Amino acid sequence: MLLALILATLVIIALSTYLDFRSSQNLRDIAKHQFNAEQLVVARHIKWNIERELEVIRKEIEMITSIPLSNFDDIFKKQDMLDKTLQRVIKNGIFRINVIEPDTNKVCSYEYSRQWKTQDVTPDTLPDGIHAVLDNPQKVFISYPFKKIGGIHVIIGRSFDGFRCLLTVELDVTCFLKQFLKNTRSGKTGYAWVVSQDGMFLDHPFTEFIGENVFTVRKERNPDISYKSINFIQKNQMLKGQEGTGTYRTGWHRGITGEIEKLIAYSPIVISDDPAQKWSVAVVAPASEIDQYINKTYVWRSLIQFIIMMVVIVAGTTILLNEMRWTRELEQKVSERTLSLKTSEEKYRSLVESAEDFIYTVNRDGQFQSINSFTAGFLGGRPEDFIGKGIDLVFHEEAFQKNIQILKMVYRHGRSIRDEFKLQMGDHELWISANFMPIREETGGVGSVLCIARDVTHEKTLERQLINAEKLASMGTLAAGVAHEINNPLGVMLGFTDLLVRKTAKGTQAYDDLKTIERQGMHCKQIVENLLRFARFGEGKSVKADLNEEIREIVAIVAHTLEMENVELDTVLAEGIPLVQGDPRELQQVFLNLINNAASAMKGGGTLTIRSRWDSKSQKAEVQIQDTGHGITREHMDRIFEPFFTTKPEGEGTGLGLAVTYGIVTKYGGTIDCESISMDSALAAHKKNGTVFTIKLPLFKEGNP
Repeated sequence: MLLALILATLVIIALSTYLDFRSSQNLRDIAKHQFNAEQLVVARHIKWNIERELEVIRKEIEMITSIPLSNFDDIFKKQDMLDKTLQRVIKNGIFRINVIEPDTNKVCSYEYSRQWKTQDVTPDTLPDGIHAVLDNPQKVFISYPFKKIGGIHVIIGRSFDGFRCLLTVELDVTCFLKQFLKNTRSGKTGYAWVVSQDGMFLDHPFTEFIGENVFTVRKERNPDISYKSINFIQKNQMLKGQEGTGTYRTGWHRGITGEIEKLIAYSPIVISDDPAQKWSVAVVAPASEIDQYINKTYVWRSLIQFIIMMVVIVAGTTILLNEMRWTRELEQKVSERTLSLKTSEEKYRSLVESAEDFIYTVNRDGQFQSINSFTAGFLGGRPEDFIGKGIDLVFHEEAFQKNIQILKMVYRHGRSIRDEFKLQMGDHELWISANFMPIREETGGVGSVLCIARDVTHEKTLERQLINAEKLASMGTLAAGVAHEINNPLGVMLGFTDLLVRKTAKGTQAYDDLKTIERQGMHCKQIVENLLRFARFGEGKSVKADLNEEIREIVAIVAHTLEMENVELDTVLAEGIPLVQGDPRELQQVFLNLINNAASAMKGGGTLTIRSRWDSKSQKAEVQIQDTGHGITREHMDRIFEPFFTTKPEGEGTGLGLAVTYGIVTKYGGTIDCESISMDSALAAHKKNGTVFTIKLPLFKEGNP
């Protein structure tokens, strides 16, 4: 019996060794595939950065060529205006900028010296195809890469608007690409390189490869290696603008020589559509890095298996000698394990039940199989109330269809799927992030689907606020530039108008016309001042204000107007609010803007409620201005703080009120939020329409900026 056990153990060891070898090979394949997938993510990230930076250069070129020129000599007259934009372009790897007048063969160049100089057109100044932009002023032309002393270059060009003149910039491709590739690492020693559409290395860690043909330079370096695999990948996939992964053999990697297997992932970089031009970025790493980890795991696993087998032999011998005692001990262990399993199940159930996440399982027909108490309570019942019922009874139509679609995909593919969807619960709209995971049966098929979801409404709101803040910051920069450019000529116009008014007799048609011009000019000046105020987010000095006092002053000013417009005013001001950070006059302007908007939204009358309170938790004072007007539609909500955006009829608003309000509040470290139910959605949901703006301002502290 003992001999039979030993023989059986040896057979098992041999079989286990064979299976372990096959498993190791399979594990290597899986690890290589996963590693290549990660390399592909790196390649896509590099591709995206390069395409984004090229798009920035295109936009800068379009901005430069939109500067009006009437003749070639205007370049020197508008040098200051051009230099501001050109300083940004030079930083992107561009070392020469040319303005070319093809009809006279004159070219004006701008280089590192930051000076313009005029010279004759040379052949390398106008590459093939650049003349096409003269016939299409909106087109930005990008030439194919070409070798030149000092590196590989491309020329990017566009025609000036309204003038037959070309702007071309010469980009040092290798210098441009280094900023994206020099710090790229895949694994411990992997790196990235880029090839052009015609098979030329544009960047490579081996500098002698740059500018050389990808099919010949490797052969010249080591002719004893077959490069069939990498040549096939380059010719049939990379140079054709395809994305993918693979393996190939080469004769070196950094300081290592000899035949080496490498893993490669590659992605196309779209350079231009006309002419169609794509480069390709490849991320490579030696497969030996993966083999090292696999081999270590394999050695340890073999050692563990050997130990296990020895334990099995000893245990088998012990079983044969002590069968009765072992049986009793086994029964005792089974009882202990059963109790442990029961305890573990109870702990698991307690964990699921105590989790404040949505956890439930559904079958193929969308019926609840199980549901935790948190989810059942959220849906307004107990877990047993939902078992066996369809999810269509608790989810609205859009969420139900979304869940059914994901369930079908999980059953079809047998893989987990993560997605987000909206869930309408009464008056509230929630964003849910859910992970749908297959629960397999003994046969291997998907028996049911487990969903673990979480409410991410707050994160979505923060994301939207961040996007709005970034948009407004960009618009503030633009607004400041526009306002300063308009302010100077506007001041001149108003000054000369004032001189003419003084010289013109009152009561004449000319006097009335000049006063009309003066009024409209002052209106423009006010708009410019609003633009500048919107742009100066961080220029507030250290001031303090009594929030309730500023509200009372504004209410006293607008009370009669609101009464005339049949608007009922209700003020609820909490006492004991500390002084807040902010200029009193600017805060009054904030309240006045919001009150005027509320009154405009209540044509025919309504109720305007103004509340103030102190939030001790956030240490901020809070003001709410609520109306019962027609509300703001969902598609307009994300744009209400944009300058010049207004839904009022022409002539009733400039679109700067909320933009200036936002700038003042944020300047003093405060926040402003808006919630609204438009008239259409209110009728559909049988709710009251209206809008509420909530302003939060920090406590005033001595020395705060």
